[in-house]
Amino acid sequence: MKRSLTYSFVFSLLLITQGCHAADSAENRPPNIVIIFADDMGYADLSCYGSKICTTPNLDALAKRGMRFTSFYVSEAVCSASRSSMMTGCYAQRVSIHGALGPSSEVGLNPDETTIAEVVKPLGYATCAIGKWHLGHLPPFLPTRQGFDEYLGLPYSNDMWPYHYGDQDRGKIGPGNYPDLPLIEGEDTVLLNPRQDSLVGRYTERALDFISRSKDKPFLLYLAYSHPHIPIAASEKFKGSTGKGLYADMIAEIDDSVGQVVAKLGQLGLTDNTLVVFTSDNGPWQMFGNYAGETGPLRGDKGTSFEGGVREPGIFCFPGRIKPGSESHAIASTMDILPTIAALTGAELPKNKIDGHDIAPLLRGETNDSPTDAFYYYYGGQLQAVRVGDWKLHVPHKWRRVVKPGKDGQPGPVDFPTLELSLFNLKDDIGETINLADKHPEVVRQLMKVVEEARAELGDSATNRKGAGLRDPGR
Repeated sequence: MKRSLTYSFVFSLLLITQGCHAADSAENRPPNIVIIFADDMGYADLSCYGSKICTTPNLDALAKRGMRFTSFYVSEAVCSASRSSMMTGCYAQRVSIHGALGPSSEVGLNPDETTIAEVVKPLGYATCAIGKWHLGHLPPFLPTRQGFDEYLGLPYSNDMWPYHYGDQDRGKIGPGNYPDLPLIEGEDTVLLNPRQDSLVGRYTERALDFISRSKDKPFLLYLAYSHPHIPIAASEKFKGSTGKGLYADMIAEIDDSVGQVVAKLGQLGLTDNTLVVFTSDNGPWQMFGNYAGETGPLRGDKGTSFEGGVREPGIFCFPGRIKPGSESHAIASTMDILPTIAALTGAELPKNKIDGHDIAPLLRGETNDSPTDAFYYYYGGQLQAVRVGDWKLHVPHKWRRVVKPGKDGQPGPVDFPTLELSLFNLKDDIGETINLADKHPEVVRQLMKVVEEARAELGDSATNRKGAGLRDPGR
């Protein structure tokens, strides 16, 4: 009996010791990274950012457990360009990805660029991309050739398909004459024209599966929802659930999915060693009216260099590393995600020049200062504005103005007026309504020097400048 008790005690002690070693191993290994990227979400689409329509309890809770940025930017207010910056830590202008690549595009993100996945792969990370890619649909440009072990999703925007905006059931042919939209697994098409109302659930299910399968090693998950980009289509569970319209239903479904991902991390004991980031690729497409999001006090929307086009919700949560309920007004951007991941994991930075900065000191509350001296607003190869501190200078350019918002998925008319040279103080005038250029000529002169620095390094199609720092896209 004593021998049996002794064996039982020793066996139990071994189990406890192994469990402690496993816990120590989990604590000492590099952190997991989860990046959740929405599509066409407005700055004010979340409750914690002042939404008047949408209710987002899960994202609000994430912000309360971490840091909420109020000046968090994407590099450009359009899909592919924006995503190239998040993936590489560079201005889209630097890596020569412009606009929104479509089914006929023959270029993509150059495989010579180093992606967030390729940064952490040498450290033994499992990597997975789910959802919208939009950095080239040809095989050399797909996620599995850019550092990701797994991929499930659409190669470009969900509206690049044969049907009209949301008219899949009626078979109405859309305006773009696009081919069938492929859902890709790895590098193989597994389904054509997937139902729009299935995408959020399909992506979330795969994300939960990947987290479960990867729990015993460090992992990086890039979860890029195709919505709330048009055509929006909430699943049956969420359609009509908010009583505030289909767009609010769509946001509620995304919010619920974020909650499921966060809950899975908790169930597996991974919460304390996982950085979760939530943001979007650009502002809402307001020509679609009630099927588009909110920008709150910001002017402009997707496709413009006003704040409503490029300023996004930016939430970072990392228990024990980021003070709960903290807020930062510093200028930060999606370009900062890659160098911050490198700093947190101990990975090497890309050999190619990048534009992002390590914002880990901001996240830890060690500083309140913006990591960048100047932020450049490019669109389609054209430098349209620069920001230094609270000052923002627009150089003259045409911009897309919504004349009358559309309704129920149909676009309204737009025009393209020219914006004159305009200086705004974003601290006092976040809506960019009062042009102070005449009152502050010295500020204009100083910011024009920044404009010239940007043109020298990154070029400007409006002035036929080819920047010294430009790199070719993949071809």
